Amino acid sequence: MLRFVTIWFPYLKTDWMTLQQKELSGKAFVLTQNDHGRKLITAASPQAVAQGIHNGMFAADALALLRGLEVRDDDTQSAEKLLKRLAHWCIRYTPTVMLDAPCGLILDASGCTHLWGNEENYVKDLTRRLQGFGFHVRAAIGDTIGVAWAITRFTKAQLIVPQGETMRALLPLPPAALRLDAYTVEQLEKLGLRSVKSFIGMPRMSLQRRFGEDCIRRINYALGHEQEIREAVHPPEPYQERLPCLEAIVTRTGIEIALEKLLGAMCTRLRAEGKGLRTSVFKGYRMDGKTVSLTIGTHKPSHNEKHLAHLFSFRIETLEPGPGIELFTLDAQKVEDAVPLQTQLWGGSPELADDRLSELLDRLNTRFGEGHVHRYIPDEHYWPERSVIAAQKISSRINAAWNTNRPRPLQLLAQPEQVEVTAPVPDYPPMNFRHKGTLHKIARAEGPERIEQEWWIQNGEHRDYYCVEDEEGKRYWLFRSGHYDATKKTGWFLHGYFA
Repeated sequence: MLRFVTIWFPYLKTDWMTLQQKELSGKAFVLTQNDHGRKLITAASPQAVAQGIHNGMFAADALALLRGLEVRDDDTQSAEKLLKRLAHWCIRYTPTVMLDAPCGLILDASGCTHLWGNEENYVKDLTRRLQGFGFHVRAAIGDTIGVAWAITRFTKAQLIVPQGETMRALLPLPPAALRLDAYTVEQLEKLGLRSVKSFIGMPRMSLQRRFGEDCIRRINYALGHEQEIREAVHPPEPYQERLPCLEAIVTRTGIEIALEKLLGAMCTRLRAEGKGLRTSVFKGYRMDGKTVSLTIGTHKPSHNEKHLAHLFSFRIETLEPGPGIELFTLDAQKVEDAVPLQTQLWGGSPELADDRLSELLDRLNTRFGEGHVHRYIPDEHYWPERSVIAAQKISSRINAAWNTNRPRPLQLLAQPEQVEVTAPVPDYPPMNFRHKGTLHKIARAEGPERIEQEWWIQNGEHRDYYCVEDEEGKRYWLFRSGHYDATKKTGWFLHGYFA
């Protein structure tokens, strides 16, 4: 059953201004914006409202009515940012929070209220916490956004609209409670229709003909006959687990217990669906409004909670609980199908498909950071620096065969480094070479191996490669670029190390 909570901040801007400037506390003041050279009041403090000041008045008129009224400039952008910050804070109570500009929020509380015991405790705790920040707040809960919105703004005592009693709750309220535009409300009141019950039973065609299609839509929204679509501030992840805490958690042990419970629930769901996570974020929402988080990644889809908990444990000490964490969430941001390996009857090795290898790489990546462990696979190119490519994941398929008919160095330089070489001519191996100021006398050499340029990529000279070993037993991969030419200096390069 869907249940929605609407929150109304009747003095959002002035409350925030008071929090920023303590000297305004308890004073009558207004916020204004320029309107054709005149200052138009866009927000008034509770003390100013009590003296008859309201939005839409001009500041000059308000000053004539109330001496000593303070006038400040209104910053619309800061109010929008504030509402979004409050929406983000409300994620403690539900994963789905929506803006109801300019001074309200909407929470989809379906399936959440039982964590606070009942709906009344849920709404009261939410209201109490927001009031503690210094805001005037009203909130209500109902089957639809429309009825909760109406109760919030047009009643004083009621907080809960019981399930199935939407119509009864709306009947005594004025037409404005349906969120109708000012012109429609005025027309209804002129006809003597001053409450919802006086016209809601009329034929829909008659209402539509007289007051327009928007009037019918608003009635349908309030009664739940038509779904009201709103965009969440933070769309919930398809795979998310939440754990609210009765008491704020400040110890590592408490954090580890919360993580264990969330991973257990998440992995149970993933196993049932034949999936595993590749990227996961563990978040803690603190009492002071800040959010702390840890992120891990895996080489293969995994639903092994012990392995995932081990990955988080490398960084859990960096999670600062501050004054205490009141809500934990675990998001599986990237999920893939986890295909189980077939059990072999007579030994053999699953090689790269071995889960133990994948989990080892996960631990190395988590401990030392992303980018420290790579896998390279052959690519269909002759040029040595183009003949390998970094695999996107551990299970990437090899589409080309490794070149095994000729030796290749264990370490291949990304860019060949030029060296000075002494060599007989024309195609004899070098006798010695100088690299970074060090002279290497060659004891053994093998080659040449000619590798041509790939004409469909770029034009250039071929390379003649030699495997050489110096007197210290160190082996190198050298090449001469192009044919030997006695009229010019031949280019020699070091391209790799065998050991």
